[in-house]
Amino acid sequence: MAADAYHEFRLRTKLVFQPGGAALAAEEAARLGVKRPFLVTDAVMAELGLPARLSGLEPAGVFRDVPQDSEVAVVERAAAAMKDARADGLVALGGGSVIDTAKAVNVVFTLGGRLTDHQGVGTIDAALSPFIVLPTTAGTGSEVSQHAMVRDAASNLKLPFVSPTLAADVAILDPELSVSMPPRVTAATGMDAMTHAVEALLATNASPLTDALAAGAARDILEWLPRAVADGRNLEARGRMLLAASAAGIAFSNAGVGIVHACAHGCGALRGVPHGVANAILLPHGARFNRAAQHPLLRSVLGEDAPDRLARLVRDAGLPTRLRDAGVRAEDLPALAEYAESDGAMIFNTREASRDDLLALLKAAY
Repeated sequence: MAADAYHEFRLRTKLVFQPGGAALAAEEAARLGVKRPFLVTDAVMAELGLPARLSGLEPAGVFRDVPQDSEVAVVERAAAAMKDARADGLVALGGGSVIDTAKAVNVVFTLGGRLTDHQGVGTIDAALSPFIVLPTTAGTGSEVSQHAMVRDAASNLKLPFVSPTLAADVAILDPELSVSMPPRVTAATGMDAMTHAVEALLATNASPLTDALAAGAARDILEWLPRAVADGRNLEARGRMLLAASAAGIAFSNAGVGIVHACAHGCGALRGVPHGVANAILLPHGARFNRAAQHPLLRSVLGEDAPDRLARLVRDAGLPTRLRDAGVRAEDLPALAEYAESDGAMIFNTREASRDDLLALLKAAY
């Protein structure tokens, strides 16, 4: 690191870790002055009965209709329901889509207008309503990040929202909430976290702080993801994965991501490939393009053959290793390369990549 290097590091979220910690949500809401919380979740969480674990929390309203890949229209319906409930705070219980939806709901609820009025980087600078997150997956890091991605069906694009005020006030990491995650979802979300860690280490905004968090997260994911996939009721594995996902989320939120995310976003927008699956398939190829094996910290964690080690991790986790097996078609690849070229994640990629470079990477992953 250069002696005159400049870095910024932000973390506004209070992290609470405890098995059974979901019961602390009411206490944390009261501490934030919330009397009429609004709960955002999805149908799966509701069917599993997880909202009942928020003992003592009496929601003024509940929105359960968050899909796997949330959309602008969903956010605006939820924000309208939150207004109708006369809520004064927000609680999100679910995976990455639920949490990103809740972040966007908070924007519309607090600031008004249409969600698309607020898209972009740094466009939101006002304080938002109190916000508590309980992640049920260990992957996106959305519980601690200042990012949200929401699909716009009209343009078929994933819209970015980036602001420090988007981050939750409190994130409660309760491994008991994630034990019902099936093995494939455990694997996909875990590889999402690994992608955050690897890309944060390689990002142009990386710093000693983000390096420490990302490298630690990558080590823990290598050790604990296989155990969580093999035995979903292993609370130690679930807990370590939740902590690793949050560490990687803090790292990438400050350092940035890169070429893997740029390509994965297009796969999600154009073909509906789950984000963790797309990242898992593309990560070994992105690591190879960015010469991950030459990075001292990545080499110390993953060994001399970092891309091959990542490919084995994906394969051993039972995830697809080719884009064609995830629903991408050969004729999609030029459009995906064009999409990735203009994706904001490329700003932080450690190597410049032309559209031809992106197309070659996508062909290798296909």
